[in-house]
Amino acid sequence: MRLFVTGGAGFIGSNYVRRVLAQGDEVTVYDALTYAGNRSTLQDVEDHAGYRFVHGDICDTMAVTGAMRGHDAVVHFAAESHVDRSITGAHDFVVTNCVGTNAVMHAARTNEIGRVLHISTDETYGSIETGSFDEADRLTPRSPYSASKAGSDLIALSYFTTYGLPVVVTRSSNNFGPFQYPEKLIPLFVTNLMDDKSVPLMGDGGNVRDWCFVEDNCAAVDLVLREGTVGEIYNIGAGNEVTNKDLTMRMLALLGKDESSIQPIPDRLGHDRRYSVDTAKVEALGWKPQHGLDEALEQTVRWYQANRWWWEPLKDREAAG
Repeated sequence: MRLFVTGGAGFIGSNYVRRVLAQGDEVTVYDALTYAGNRSTLQDVEDHAGYRFVHGDICDTMAVTGAMRGHDAVVHFAAESHVDRSITGAHDFVVTNCVGTNAVMHAARTNEIGRVLHISTDETYGSIETGSFDEADRLTPRSPYSASKAGSDLIALSYFTTYGLPVVVTRSSNNFGPFQYPEKLIPLFVTNLMDDKSVPLMGDGGNVRDWCFVEDNCAAVDLVLREGTVGEIYNIGAGNEVTNKDLTMRMLALLGKDESSIQPIPDRLGHDRRYSVDTAKVEALGWKPQHGLDEALEQTVRWYQANRWWWEPLKDREAAG
């Protein structure tokens, strides 16, 4: 299959690209290379015969349409994704996530693409005290990031309803693993602890997230692309619900640190307390997570220890402003 992958130089996208190249698919990565997209993330596949890179903005409808021509399927990862950045700069999130998604869907319709997978997040549902959201639940996003992703979901699905474009949507829980930009909680904390720095824990640390190893998420994404029912939404989660404080303690233990490394900081504006999604629908396709939280967290820590060449320049750039 010839796959057109937007945002393929980012965290989840690059892990997905490696997966599908290894199984024999051809891949064109289309990426704007903003701060979180990095060519070094894909340097190990640059010489692969089935790989091609196109530098481009998903909001450029003509460019996307031309680059997409000749592909069998589209996997749309490209998005602004960091909640804290959305709070201080919502405009970029609305433009990239909504206007960009509309451009991708228009290009897919123009090119008569046979399958379009739109990648979204469990954050579109909002916070839930008990139980888990299923795919039919109302969307109640509470940050500019999650609101822009909810809007992008509706745009993508409208192309199925209105034009018959074969769209499928996934909503994943928090991912972690290799090549995650070090502004996100796990890589930030791991790399800070490696350098004997403190880790900034928001509020009381009691916010709950379901942590899914990126390889498991990519397996689910690929299964939905190939086997999911068009016009449908599939939640992806690993059942690893822990508080941010609990997760922090696990990282401290892996890196030989204690609670003195924790620096409490004020809570995020509108910080959702708990995310949880029901995954029965994707499991019915035959998917189950293959990595436990502790195993995958240790694997992730070891990756960052072994790949300082990748993350250290990114943190230096952030520190320099």
